[in-house]
Order: sequence, then C-alpha cells, then structure tokens
Amino acid sequence: MSTKLRNLAIIAHVDHGKTTLVDAMFKQSGLFRDNQQVENCAMDYNDLERERGITILAKCTSFMWHNTKLNIIDTPGHADFGGEVERILSMVDGVLLLVDASEGPMPQTKFVLTKALALGLNPIVIINKVDKPDARVNEVIDEVFDLFVALGANEKQLDFPILYASGRNGWAVKNLNDERKDLTPLLETIMEHIPEPEADENAPFQMLVTMLDYDQYLGRVLTGKILKGSANVNEAVHAIHGKKGIVERARLTKLLSYEGLKRIPIENAQCGDIVAIAGLQVATVADTIADTTVAEPLKALPIDPPTLSMIFSINDSPLAGQDGKKLTSRMIWDRLQKEAEGNISISVKRSSEQDSFEVAGRGELQLGILIETMRREGFELSISRPHVLYKTDEAGQKLEPMEELYIDLDDEFTGVIVEKITLRKGALLDMRPSGLGKTRLKFSIPTRGLIGYHSEFLTDTRGTGIMNRSFSGYEPYKGPIEDRTKGVLVSNANGNAVPYALFFLEERGTLFVNPGDPVYEGMIIGEHNKGNELDVNPTKTKQLTNMRASGKDDNIKLSPPRAISLEQALSYIQDDERVEVTPHALRLRKRYLDQITRKKMSRLEQ
Repeated sequence: MSTKLRNLAIIAHVDHGKTTLVDAMFKQSGLFRDNQQVENCAMDYNDLERERGITILAKCTSFMWHNTKLNIIDTPGHADFGGEVERILSMVDGVLLLVDASEGPMPQTKFVLTKALALGLNPIVIINKVDKPDARVNEVIDEVFDLFVALGANEKQLDFPILYASGRNGWAVKNLNDERKDLTPLLETIMEHIPEPEADENAPFQMLVTMLDYDQYLGRVLTGKILKGSANVNEAVHAIHGKKGIVERARLTKLLSYEGLKRIPIENAQCGDIVAIAGLQVATVADTIADTTVAEPLKALPIDPPTLSMIFSINDSPLAGQDGKKLTSRMIWDRLQKEAEGNISISVKRSSEQDSFEVAGRGELQLGILIETMRREGFELSISRPHVLYKTDEAGQKLEPMEELYIDLDDEFTGVIVEKITLRKGALLDMRPSGLGKTRLKFSIPTRGLIGYHSEFLTDTRGTGIMNRSFSGYEPYKGPIEDRTKGVLVSNANGNAVPYALFFLEERGTLFVNPGDPVYEGMIIGEHNKGNELDVNPTKTKQLTNMRASGKDDNIKLSPPRAISLEQALSYIQDDERVEVTPHALRLRKRYLDQITRKKMSRLEQ
C-alpha cells in the first residue's frame, strides 16, 4: 500500500466527550495552525448539533500522524440515530470506546458496543474525564469488563487496552501516575492495536456505500470504504443493489479524500481508504459501486427496524402560507424521499389520508430532528401524534417494541419515579446506589410508555434527573396505558387573542397563547382544568356603552403562557389533534377545525 492507513470509529454515550477528544487530536496532529481560530466541537458543524450538544450525523475526517493516515469517524451516541452507527462500523477496523469516569457504560454504549463486538472489532477503552471530582475509575473499569462479558466478547476482545484521559485538556495516559502531557500515548496505542485495513489491491474496484449527502456544486456525494482494488477519476463503474441487480452505470467524475474537516479532490484512491465519490444519480446507501466486470454486490449490514411513526401532511390551517414558502404535498414528499434515501433507518410511504405521508423512525428525537430541520428549511407541516409500530408473532399474538430505560436521580425522587414508570407499564429490573446521594434505576418499558414522559420526568425530579433509553426488542403487548387526563381549550373564532378574553379564560386552565397572537377556529389555546374539551372565544372584547364608568378600569394582568417545545407538543397531542409547524411558530390544533365536523367524526370513530 502506498500510504499506511488506520480506520477507526469513536463510540460513546451522549456527552461522554468523544467530539471534544477528536478536536484535541486535530490540534495535536498539526491539522490546525497554532494561530488558527477553531471552534470547539468542530465536528458538530450542524446547527442543531451545536444547540443540543449532541452528535446527530456520522462524520468522517482524517489526519496524518507519523506518516500514517488516520481516518476517524465521529458517531452519534443516541439510540435514535443508531442507523448511522451501524453503517459506519462496516468501514472501520477498530473502535475507541469512550466511557465517562463518573457515569460508566450507559445504554448507547451497550447498543453500539454490541454491534462492534459482533463484527469482530477489538475496542480500545478510554476512561474519559478522570479529573472530575466524582470520578470512580476502578468501578467503571469493572463495569466495562462486566459489560464485555455480558455481550459475549471473545478472549482477544476482553484483553482490551485501557487509557485514562481528559479530552477537554488534551491528554491521555496508560497509567494514572504517568505524566499528563498530550495524546501521544493514545495515538501510539491506536497504531499498536488497530490493524491496517485488509487490502486486495489487484482485484477490480469495489466500494460499499455507507453515507450519502448533497453538495451544492457536486450534487449527490457517496462515501464508503474501498474494499477491493483502487479507484481512479473518470473510471467507468456500475452500482449494484442486493435485490435489484445493476441500478446505474456511470463514471467517477470526482474522487474526494478527507483531510481534517474538508474533502479534497484526488486523482486516485487506494484499497482500504475511506473516500467520497460523485457522478452517480441513483445509487444510494448499502449499494455496491464497482468496476463494470464485477457482478456480485458486497454484503451490507442489516438495520434494526423503525419503532415509531408519524403522519406528515400539508398545513391546511387558516394561517397556512403566512410564514413558510414550502407548502405543497409534492415539496414535502420530495424532501422526505431525500431524507429516506440518505438515512436508511427512516422509511416513508404515502398515507391513506389525502396529502399525507407516514414517516417511521427509531424514536421521538430522530423524528423531531427531521421536523426541526424541515421547518428551518422553510417548510410548513401538520404533524400527528407518534404511534408505535406493532408486530404479530406466528401465533397471532400482538407484539410491541420495548426499551431498556436507565434513570440516574437523587435518592429523594426514587419513589415518585418508580410509581410513574410502573403506571406506564414499566418493570423495575435493577436499583442500586451510585454514590453522592444518587440512585440508578433500570427498567424494561414499552416504547409507547415513554412518549411524552420526558418533560414530566424533569418536573418530577426538579430538572436534576437523567434518563437514557435503548431499544431492546419486541415483547407481548402490555395492555392499555393511561393517557392525558386533562382536556383542552379550543378556539371557536378567528382573529387575534384579546387580553380581556384571556383574563377570564385563565380560571378555566393554563393558556398556550399571548395577547395579540393569531388564533383560529379549532386551534388549541390552552389546557382545561377538567378532563373534557371546551370551546372558548379568545377574541371576545369588552362591550362598550355610552355610560361613563364610575371608576377607573383595572389593568388586566395575565400569567405568562406555557411555552411548549416541538418534542413536548408532539407528545402532548391526542390522536384527533395535530401540531402545526412553521419556520417561526408552533401551534396545537384539532385535526378537524370545524366544531360540527369534529363532533360528527367523533361519533363515527366510536
């Protein structure tokens, strides 16, 4: 091989510090100049990633260290983006398993590690944030070893090297007593324990596509690892699908290599390297791009199925078109098709309802990210409540998706949380103290039991609890779960909310709108104190007469309305309700805006 290569992925739970560690590697490898201004978490270049502090998209980068090219892939830590993780593991020859010195291995750690061990990858374990005051290094190492054993790791995988690090401060050591200088011990361990990619340089060119994105100049860009042969610009290739056979013939108009955060054009690429190619219009993720003499596709990894679905439809409210510019069902369908093409853990199909589409994914967060991305692109949408996707076994028994739920919280909140989870059909599997007055709970719970629970959980734990979940499989249906107990206040008029009307509606419940906000018939403007739905008029004004008032009118003082985020809105609504999503507004509404139509459809559905 012309250049020495190492292909590796960093896998870890949310906020365990993997993106920060990659930043430190960039700086110490000489990728950035000493005086170059670099943003923290440079790999999280998506706006939503920076706002939420999580990695959503798998990203490839590389740098040179001692004449060796290291291709490093930063992977999502959240289970909702597991489709990203599964794909990229097929490109690498080793993994860095990053574990927080305080929290220890978490659900997503287990989820991704299971996939890595099954592929025969040998992890390097990094205990990160060892300088935290609540670090418990030895216990965490024992927990990691126990996890490897529980996941069926072989002897070589169990003999994993351990490093201790602080990604934020840019150092790693093999022993805690060593000098804490830089990341050289980590880079040396990578060279020793992660093998070079297997190379069959004389075979015809073959590459498995694992990522797809769009470039405004190049169009569709496909990323993958060259498993056999080498690639050259303008080479004739074809794309092979496992079931469809040859789907496209084309030429490699552009060949791109990763250098830091950039893709740079190259003339040829060697076997084992991770590259991006342009020039194909049909080929997509899991297809094989190969020399025209190759007839059989490479084997692609199976992907875990979606567990939740929502209905995406056009915005048909009276306020439609006043905020966004992308309104038609054709625009929405094309955008969803583009998303499903590049993200194979999402599926899209046309719904039985007119101008509506069923979108299925791994969880609320993943679908919420898609909706948030689309609204920022100028779309207006109407979104339904999330529904879980059931299965039926051979005996005809109904099966539902289950989650493994881990909760870390202060001891004082344990009782109320166990009670709430039990009401949602959760079963307590383990309960143990985690030190400093905290407890870790482990539950098995239906996926539908967690829909809409996160905001309630934060309220019950006063914002101090941490909840993590991971898909665990399908089990028999657990029975009905109690839903929202309170009704809603529904506007019966069009116009703008008036302070006078809102003042008298406050005693009926909690309001969602401010004075002056536009409202329309069928829009949900608040939560009713009672369990029934109540039609109200938020546009009603004070009647004026020609009689002079004997005293000065009191100033109207209103309580601040309840602010609802997108995820909270999606979990709050019922089956007969929708969330109206526009670039600058979120509104709750009834599916049928007209009061008479609502009553008629309610009787038909009973």
